[in-house]
Amino acid sequence: MNVSVRALGQTVPRRGRLRRCGAEHAPDVAANVPDTLVLKRHRDLEGYHRSVIWVRRAVLALIAAFAVLGLLNLFGQRPVTATANADAASLALYAPAHLRGGLLFSARFHIRAKRDLKKATLVLDPGWAEGMAINTIEPSPVGEGSRDGRLVLELGHIPAGSSYLLFMQFQVNPTNVGRRSQDVELDDGGTRILHIDRTVTIWP
Repeated sequence: MNVSVRALGQTVPRRGRLRRCGAEHAPDVAANVPDTLVLKRHRDLEGYHRSVIWVRRAVLALIAAFAVLGLLNLFGQRPVTATANADAASLALYAPAHLRGGLLFSARFHIRAKRDLKKATLVLDPGWAEGMAINTIEPSPVGEGSRDGRLVLELGHIPAGSSYLLFMQFQVNPTNVGRRSQDVELDDGGTRILHIDRTVTIWP
């Protein structure tokens, strides 16, 4: 915007400025570079071989892949259901098949009696206790024992047409890594009724 001022027969041009509201207080958009960083080296990667750049990208992709696999339940602890049926009863086991060191988890054993089970007994492979801390068993078994190295939990009488739920809470020992057999057998006294074949994988 030009403004003319007439004085003593002369015209003196005066140039004005348009000011925007707050322009004098506009923040500086250029951030200061930290003293320990060199933009050409750390941002633009000058001087690096292309293979080094791809190694960095591969490491980041590997970290992201582990996170995705964790979301897909590869490392636990989402429970899965395993079932077995027989003429006398059926059994549904609800427990994780993949675990991690230090993890707390639960297992649910659901027995449905099709006839009277006078002395229902669960027989568990050693993998249920090896490298595991058994925190609680609810309801408490009538009796406990061992049979050829396997855990024996005596549940007592289950009438025909009724159900029995047993809950067990565990914690994985941090040094317990690998695959463990966790087969489950349901007996009536000394008579085997059914069997569930199961293996658990434990990650570090």
